[in-house]
Amino acid sequence: MNEVFLGTTLSAMSTGLGALVILFIGGSITHRWRDTLLAFTAGIMMAASTMGLIPEALSIGGFVPLAIGVFLGVFTLTILEKNIPHIDLEHTKKGIEFDEKAMLIIAAITLHNIPEGLSVGVSYASNNGGDTGNLIAFAIGLQNAPEGFLVALFLVNQKISRFKAFIVSTLTGAIEIVSGLLGYYLTNYIAFLVPYGLAFAAGAMLFIIYKELIPESHGDGHERTSTYSFIIGLLFMVLLIDLF
Repeated sequence: MNEVFLGTTLSAMSTGLGALVILFIGGSITHRWRDTLLAFTAGIMMAASTMGLIPEALSIGGFVPLAIGVFLGVFTLTILEKNIPHIDLEHTKKGIEFDEKAMLIIAAITLHNIPEGLSVGVSYASNNGGDTGNLIAFAIGLQNAPEGFLVALFLVNQKISRFKAFIVSTLTGAIEIVSGLLGYYLTNYIAFLVPYGLAFAAGAMLFIIYKELIPESHGDGHERTSTYSFIIGLLFMVLLIDLF
């Protein structure tokens, strides 16, 4: 129990770690660097889902629970996307008043963090327990760090103080602690849910990778740099899986 709480907390608080950077830099960063960060985290998540979550779900429950869980993850993210207005952090122009726009982006990021927390929680409930859980917590944490930075950067560009932007961005990740513990308890005490939960997490991550991270990392003419960064991120995570 201590391990799952620590893992979900560290993963969630990585959002704040990324946002912390905003306290020490100006209110802007080049598109190339943002695209590189997004692509790198996409590679991290791709390796974690295809080499961690999917094989684990397949070995525990077989193909049918895997397929059902993946589609449930994709469907859940699709519903969230359709009902929560998505604001592209990379390419939007100013023009919407702060109160409306800021609340939309905060709500969207917070709700999109729920499946990520579930991913960590159900991973700790698998047969490999700590190994898979730590792997997914690390992957989600790496994804959360640049996300936290981009949210804080957005708020600073909306004339919010850097400290307030850091606090708000950090709080958007806190929901992952609650959803992570919920995912752990559900799958830990209802054993047959474990392969579905792992596959759900994989489906949610794959949706985020293909629908959000890759398109956003290719939106400013840095496709080649982003592609290299994606591959490096994937290989980095494969190395960690192999070592640990």
